[in-house]
Amino acid sequence: MEIAGIEINDTVDITDKVCPLTFVKAKVAMEEIEDGEVMAIRMNDGEPVQNVPRSIKEEGHQILKLVNNEDGTYTLIVKKVED
Repeated sequence: MEIAGIEINDTVDITDKVCPLTFVKAKVAMEEIEDGEVMAIRMNDGEPVQNVPRSIKEEGHQILKLVNNEDGTYTLIVKKVED
């Protein structure tokens, strides 16, 4: 699958979760992919968009893009960086 010209290895939808579970679910999903792979994380606008990208970055992963889906959700594209 490709989003915004970036090859995606896996996706997770956290639109059914509220903070702080949004980050917990995203973090668990990131742990399940290999180093160097790319994850697309679909989340709601508001708190998740403010908090999840920052938390993912603090974990040491690389934010590639944040895409506005124009439906009240965003897709955060993250590359897993090895510890």
